[in-house]
Amino acid sequence: MEFYNLIDKIVSDNKAHSKWLNTLSFMENAGARKISACEHPTKVNLIQLKHACEEHRHAYYLKKQIGKINAEWCKTYESNELLAPIATRQYLHALDVKACKYLHAHFDLTKEELKYAAYLFVTYAIEVRADELYPVYQEVLTKTNSKVMVKSIILEEEGHLEEMINQLDEFSENWKPHAEKIIEIEKDLHIDWVNAITEEVMKPDYA
Repeated sequence: MEFYNLIDKIVSDNKAHSKWLNTLSFMENAGARKISACEHPTKVNLIQLKHACEEHRHAYYLKKQIGKINAEWCKTYESNELLAPIATRQYLHALDVKACKYLHAHFDLTKEELKYAAYLFVTYAIEVRADELYPVYQEVLTKTNSKVMVKSIILEEEGHLEEMINQLDEFSENWKPHAEKIIEIEKDLHIDWVNAITEEVMKPDYA
């Protein structure tokens, strides 16, 4: 199923849509926590703080949007309130682990430097994905005249991607081939995640 058609099906079902918003909120929150976990004990730059702050805000914003559907739904991140909870919880963690292994093999970095490099490359890959995912979601929301909106997130994610490119330029002049490898890793994990969501929402008895 094409991603647009999957989102279209999700948005057409209020319960699935609420879980989708909650799933995105969970992932934004997980991303923010990973950014903070990658911080150096003392050498934390303004951009890194900004990203963590904005990802947390996205998590909050998406969670608040659920209230436009049903304020009593998806109040936590319990598994029964997420779409494809196992794949969702594994997605970012698996990307982080695989990216660290790749970077460790291709760069001579200390433990703290590896954490920062992982922040740069993983966040870059996620921002590339966000620049594809959120516009498709917003297109479906607009088509269906939904009260839910993600336009503000789209604008901020575009800014994040530009900031990550600037930081990667400072990290290494030869960062692009390595970023492509991390993107390939992310693409495989994204496919697994989308397939898991598709399998769940396509069940005849899904509710």
